[in-house]
Amino acid sequence: MGLFSHKISRDDLKPGDHIYSWRNVYIYSHHGIYVGDEKVIHFTRGGGLEFGTGTVLDKIIDISIPNHGRRYNKCLDCGDQSNLGGVISSCIDCFLAGGNLYLFEYSASPSIFLAKRGGTCTIASSDPCDEVISRAKFLLLQNGFGEYDLLDNNCEDFAIYCKTGLFVLSVATKFGCSGQANSVSAAGGVVALTLKVLGVKKNSSGQEDDSVVSVVNQVISSTVKYVVPGIGGLALAEYGNYCIGRLFYDIGVRKDACKVSVEELVAFVGAKQNILESKKSS
Repeated sequence: MGLFSHKISRDDLKPGDHIYSWRNVYIYSHHGIYVGDEKVIHFTRGGGLEFGTGTVLDKIIDISIPNHGRRYNKCLDCGDQSNLGGVISSCIDCFLAGGNLYLFEYSASPSIFLAKRGGTCTIASSDPCDEVISRAKFLLLQNGFGEYDLLDNNCEDFAIYCKTGLFVLSVATKFGCSGQANSVSAAGGVVALTLKVLGVKKNSSGQEDDSVVSVVNQVISSTVKYVVPGIGGLALAEYGNYCIGRLFYDIGVRKDACKVSVEELVAFVGAKQNILESKKSS
Protein backbone atom coordinates (compact mmCIF):
# COMPACT_ATOMS: atom_id res chain seq x y z
CA MET A 1 0.00 0.00 0.00
CA GLY A 2 1.06 3.56 -0.64
CA LEU A 3 1.63 5.90 2.26
CA PHE A 4 -1.37 8.07 1.47
CA SER A 5 -3.47 6.17 -1.06
CA HIS A 6 -5.26 2.88 -0.47
CA LYS A 7 -7.02 2.92 -3.83
CA ILE A 8 -7.29 -0.49 -5.50
CA SER A 9 -8.95 -1.99 -8.55
CA ARG A 10 -11.77 -4.51 -8.38
CA ASP A 11 -9.44 -7.12 -9.80
CA ASP A 12 -7.41 -6.89 -6.58
CA LEU A 13 -10.40 -7.57 -4.32
CA LYS A 14 -10.36 -10.68 -2.16
CA PRO A 15 -13.19 -12.11 -0.02
CA GLY A 16 -12.80 -10.87 3.54
CA ASP A 17 -11.32 -7.50 2.53
CA HIS A 18 -12.35 -4.42 4.50
CA ILE A 19 -13.11 -1.84 1.83
CA TYR A 20 -14.37 1.73 1.85
CA SER A 21 -15.34 4.56 -0.45
CA TRP A 22 -15.14 8.30 0.21
CA ARG A 23 -18.32 10.34 0.17
CA ASN A 24 -18.89 14.04 -0.46
CA VAL A 25 -15.40 15.18 -1.41
CA TYR A 26 -13.55 13.12 1.21
CA ILE A 27 -15.64 14.34 4.13
CA TYR A 28 -16.47 10.83 5.27
CA SER A 29 -15.96 7.27 4.08
CA HIS A 30 -18.38 4.34 4.08
CA HIS A 31 -16.99 0.93 5.07
CA GLY A 32 -17.94 -2.70 4.52
CA ILE A 33 -16.72 -6.28 4.13
CA TYR A 34 -16.37 -7.76 0.68
CA VAL A 35 -17.67 -11.34 0.86
CA GLY A 36 -17.20 -12.35 -2.79
CA ASP A 37 -19.54 -12.66 -5.78
CA GLU A 38 -19.63 -8.85 -6.12
CA LYS A 39 -21.35 -8.54 -2.73
CA VAL A 40 -20.52 -6.28 0.23
CA ILE A 41 -21.99 -6.55 3.73
CA HIS A 42 -22.09 -3.21 5.50
CA PHE A 43 -23.80 -1.29 8.31
CA THR A 44 -25.85 1.81 7.63
CA ARG A 45 -28.73 4.01 8.63
CA GLY A 46 -31.43 4.37 5.99
CA GLY A 47 -33.51 7.28 4.85
CA GLY A 48 -30.70 9.76 4.29
CA LEU A 49 -30.15 10.21 8.03
CA GLU A 50 -26.55 9.12 8.47
CA PHE A 51 -25.94 12.01 10.81
CA GLY A 52 -29.40 11.86 12.35
CA THR A 53 -29.50 15.60 13.02
CA GLY A 54 -33.00 16.06 11.70
CA THR A 55 -31.75 18.97 9.62
CA VAL A 56 -30.80 19.63 6.01
CA LEU A 57 -27.31 18.29 6.84
CA ASP A 58 -28.77 14.79 6.68
CA LYS A 59 -29.52 15.34 3.02
CA ILE A 60 -26.35 17.25 2.16
CA ILE A 61 -24.08 14.61 3.63
CA ASP A 62 -25.84 11.62 2.14
CA ILE A 63 -23.20 9.08 3.08
CA SER A 64 -24.37 5.53 2.97
CA ILE A 65 -27.42 5.40 0.75
CA PRO A 66 -26.53 3.52 -2.43
CA ASN A 67 -27.32 5.53 -5.54
CA HIS A 68 -24.39 5.53 -8.01
CA GLY A 69 -26.60 7.41 -10.47
CA ARG A 70 -29.62 5.18 -9.81
CA ARG A 71 -31.42 7.33 -7.27
CA TYR A 72 -34.57 7.09 -9.34
CA ASN A 73 -33.84 3.71 -10.91
CA LYS A 74 -33.72 0.65 -8.73
CA CYS A 75 -30.64 -1.53 -8.94
CA LEU A 76 -31.58 -4.79 -10.65
CA ASP A 77 -29.61 -6.77 -8.05
CA CYS A 78 -30.38 -4.86 -4.85
CA GLY A 79 -33.68 -3.11 -5.51
CA ASP A 80 -34.42 0.05 -3.55
CA GLN A 81 -32.24 0.06 -0.41
CA SER A 82 -32.57 3.75 0.35
CA ASN A 83 -34.68 3.20 3.46
CA LEU A 84 -32.94 0.11 4.79
CA GLY A 85 -31.02 0.40 8.04
CA GLY A 86 -28.74 -1.89 10.04
CA VAL A 87 -26.58 -4.61 8.54
CA ILE A 88 -27.37 -5.04 4.84
CA SER A 89 -25.93 -6.69 1.75
CA SER A 90 -25.41 -4.75 -1.46
CA CYS A 91 -23.75 -5.24 -4.80
CA ILE A 92 -20.42 -3.50 -5.00
CA ASP A 93 -21.80 -0.80 -7.30
CA CYS A 94 -24.47 0.13 -4.76
CA PHE A 95 -21.91 0.10 -1.97
CA LEU A 96 -19.48 2.36 -3.83
CA ALA A 97 -22.30 4.73 -4.86
CA GLY A 98 -20.21 6.02 -7.72
CA GLY A 99 -17.05 6.45 -5.65
CA ASN A 100 -13.64 4.85 -5.92
CA LEU A 101 -12.64 1.64 -4.16
CA TYR A 102 -10.15 1.73 -1.27
CA LEU A 103 -8.68 -0.98 0.95
CA PHE A 104 -8.44 -0.53 4.72
CA GLU A 105 -5.01 -1.42 6.13
CA TYR A 106 -4.37 -3.68 9.13
CA SER A 107 -1.21 -4.24 11.22
CA ALA A 108 -0.03 -0.70 10.52
CA SER A 109 2.96 0.46 12.54
CA PRO A 110 2.32 3.35 14.98
CA SER A 111 4.30 5.73 12.77
CA ILE A 112 2.36 4.76 9.65
CA PHE A 113 -0.91 4.93 11.59
CA LEU A 114 -0.20 8.49 12.69
CA ALA A 115 0.95 9.52 9.22
CA LYS A 116 -2.31 8.45 7.62
CA ARG A 117 -5.74 9.95 7.84
CA GLY A 118 -8.14 8.57 10.44
CA GLY A 119 -10.42 5.86 9.09
CA THR A 120 -7.89 4.33 6.69
CA CYS A 121 -5.88 1.92 8.87
CA THR A 122 -5.43 0.38 12.30
CA ILE A 123 -2.62 -1.11 14.35
CA ALA A 124 -4.75 -4.19 15.01
CA SER A 125 -4.18 -7.32 12.95
CA SER A 126 -6.83 -9.03 10.86
CA ASP A 127 -8.19 -12.52 11.47
CA PRO A 128 -8.30 -15.11 8.64
CA CYS A 129 -10.75 -14.28 5.86
CA ASP A 130 -13.11 -17.18 6.60
CA GLU A 131 -13.63 -15.87 10.15
CA VAL A 132 -14.17 -12.35 8.83
CA ILE A 133 -16.82 -13.47 6.33
CA SER A 134 -18.50 -15.71 8.91
CA ARG A 135 -18.91 -12.79 11.33
CA ALA A 136 -20.26 -10.49 8.63
CA LYS A 137 -22.80 -13.04 7.41
CA PHE A 138 -23.96 -13.86 10.94
CA LEU A 139 -24.50 -10.18 11.74
CA LEU A 140 -26.37 -9.80 8.45
CA LEU A 141 -28.63 -12.73 9.31
CA GLN A 142 -29.31 -11.41 12.82
CA ASN A 143 -29.09 -7.70 11.96
CA GLY A 144 -27.12 -7.82 15.17
CA PHE A 145 -24.89 -4.77 15.36
CA GLY A 146 -27.33 -2.52 17.16
CA GLU A 147 -28.51 0.96 16.33
CA TYR A 148 -26.43 3.02 13.95
CA ASP A 149 -24.70 6.04 15.45
CA LEU A 150 -22.30 8.18 13.45
CA LEU A 151 -19.77 8.61 16.27
CA ASP A 152 -20.37 5.64 18.58
CA ASN A 153 -21.40 2.72 16.38
CA ASN A 154 -20.88 3.19 12.68
CA CYS A 155 -19.95 1.35 9.49
CA GLU A 156 -16.23 1.44 10.25
CA ASP A 157 -16.82 -0.04 13.71
CA PHE A 158 -18.78 -2.85 12.06
CA ALA A 159 -16.08 -3.65 9.50
CA ILE A 160 -13.29 -3.52 12.11
CA TYR A 161 -15.17 -5.93 14.36
CA CYS A 162 -15.70 -8.35 11.48
CA LYS A 163 -11.97 -8.22 10.68
CA THR A 164 -10.60 -8.47 14.22
CA GLY A 165 -13.30 -9.82 16.53
CA LEU A 166 -12.35 -7.01 18.94
CA PHE A 167 -15.10 -5.14 20.73
CA VAL A 168 -15.49 -2.71 23.63
CA LEU A 169 -17.83 -4.39 26.12
CA SER A 170 -19.16 -1.41 28.02
CA VAL A 171 -22.65 -0.04 28.52
CA ALA A 172 -21.31 3.29 29.75
CA THR A 173 -18.79 4.09 27.02
CA LYS A 174 -18.84 4.19 23.27
CA PHE A 175 -18.77 0.97 21.30
CA GLY A 176 -16.37 2.36 18.95
CA CYS A 177 -13.05 1.97 17.39
CA SER A 178 -13.82 4.03 14.30
CA GLY A 179 -10.76 5.96 13.16
CA GLN A 180 -12.91 8.70 11.70
CA ALA A 181 -14.89 9.24 14.90
CA ASN A 182 -11.76 9.06 17.04
CA SER A 183 -10.10 11.69 14.87
CA VAL A 184 -13.02 13.97 15.66
CA SER A 185 -12.72 13.16 19.36
CA ALA A 186 -8.99 13.83 19.28
CA ALA A 187 -9.56 17.12 17.49
CA GLY A 188 -12.11 18.03 20.14
CA GLY A 189 -9.48 17.41 22.78
CA VAL A 190 -7.10 19.71 20.95
CA VAL A 191 -9.71 22.48 20.92
CA ALA A 192 -10.29 21.99 24.64
CA LEU A 193 -6.54 22.15 25.28
CA THR A 194 -6.20 25.32 23.21
CA LEU A 195 -8.99 27.05 25.11
CA LYS A 196 -7.49 25.94 28.40
CA VAL A 197 -4.04 27.24 27.47
CA LEU A 198 -5.52 30.52 26.35
CA GLY A 199 -7.56 30.81 29.52
CA VAL A 200 -10.87 30.67 27.65
CA LYS A 201 -13.55 29.18 29.85
CA LYS A 202 -17.25 29.58 30.50
CA ASN A 203 -18.84 30.98 33.60
CA SER A 204 -21.90 29.59 35.34
CA SER A 205 -24.23 31.30 32.86
CA GLY A 206 -22.55 29.53 29.94
CA GLN A 207 -20.91 32.71 28.59
CA GLU A 208 -17.23 33.14 27.94
CA ASP A 209 -15.37 34.44 30.97
CA ASP A 210 -13.83 37.91 31.15
CA SER A 211 -10.46 36.20 30.89
CA VAL A 212 -11.10 36.00 27.14
CA VAL A 213 -10.93 39.78 26.90
CA SER A 214 -7.77 39.75 28.95
CA VAL A 215 -6.15 37.17 26.69
CA VAL A 216 -7.09 39.11 23.56
CA ASN A 217 -5.65 42.29 25.02
CA GLN A 218 -2.44 40.48 25.90
CA VAL A 219 -2.11 39.11 22.38
CA ILE A 220 -2.74 42.47 20.77
CA SER A 221 -0.24 44.17 23.03
CA SER A 222 2.43 41.54 22.44
CA THR A 223 5.00 41.93 19.72
CA VAL A 224 5.32 39.53 16.78
CA LYS A 225 8.63 38.34 18.22
CA TYR A 226 6.87 36.85 21.21
CA VAL A 227 3.55 35.86 19.66
CA VAL A 228 4.85 33.73 16.79
CA PRO A 229 6.97 31.34 18.89
CA GLY A 230 4.04 31.00 21.28
CA ILE A 231 1.68 30.03 18.49
CA GLY A 232 4.22 27.58 17.09
CA GLY A 233 4.71 25.93 20.46
CA LEU A 234 0.97 25.72 21.03
CA ALA A 235 0.44 24.23 17.58
CA LEU A 236 3.11 21.62 18.25
CA ALA A 237 1.53 20.73 21.58
CA GLU A 238 -1.90 20.54 19.94
CA TYR A 239 -0.67 18.20 17.24
CA GLY A 240 1.05 15.98 19.79
CA ASN A 241 -2.14 15.69 21.81
CA TYR A 242 -4.13 15.01 18.64
CA CYS A 243 -1.79 12.13 17.74
CA ILE A 244 -1.89 10.72 21.27
CA GLY A 245 -5.69 10.88 21.23
CA ARG A 246 -5.93 9.03 17.92
CA LEU A 247 -3.46 6.38 19.01
CA PHE A 248 -5.07 5.91 22.42
CA TYR A 249 -8.45 5.05 20.92
CA ASP A 250 -7.24 2.75 18.16
CA ILE A 251 -8.70 -0.73 18.59
CA GLY A 252 -5.21 -2.21 18.31
CA VAL A 253 -4.03 -0.57 21.56
CA ARG A 254 -7.22 -0.03 23.57
CA LYS A 255 -7.15 -1.74 26.96
CA ASP A 256 -10.94 -2.05 27.12
CA ALA A 257 -11.22 -4.04 23.87
CA CYS A 258 -11.35 -7.82 23.93
CA LYS A 259 -12.10 -10.72 21.61
CA VAL A 260 -15.83 -11.38 21.51
CA SER A 261 -17.56 -14.15 19.59
CA VAL A 262 -20.23 -12.97 17.20
CA GLU A 263 -22.91 -14.83 19.18
CA GLU A 264 -21.85 -13.06 22.39
CA LEU A 265 -21.77 -9.75 20.54
CA VAL A 266 -25.36 -10.09 19.33
CA ALA A 267 -26.50 -10.95 22.86
CA PHE A 268 -24.55 -8.04 24.35
CA VAL A 269 -25.84 -5.50 21.82
CA GLY A 270 -29.41 -6.63 22.43
CA ALA A 271 -28.98 -6.26 26.19
CA LYS A 272 -27.39 -2.85 25.80
CA GLN A 273 -30.23 -1.64 23.59
CA ASN A 274 -32.77 -2.81 26.16
CA ILE A 275 -30.96 -0.87 28.90
CA LEU A 276 -30.82 2.29 26.78
CA GLU A 277 -34.50 2.01 25.86
CA SER A 278 -35.42 1.56 29.51
CA LYS A 279 -33.48 4.70 30.42
CA LYS A 280 -35.22 6.66 27.66
CA SER A 281 -38.68 5.53 28.75
CA SER A 282 -37.97 6.35 32.40
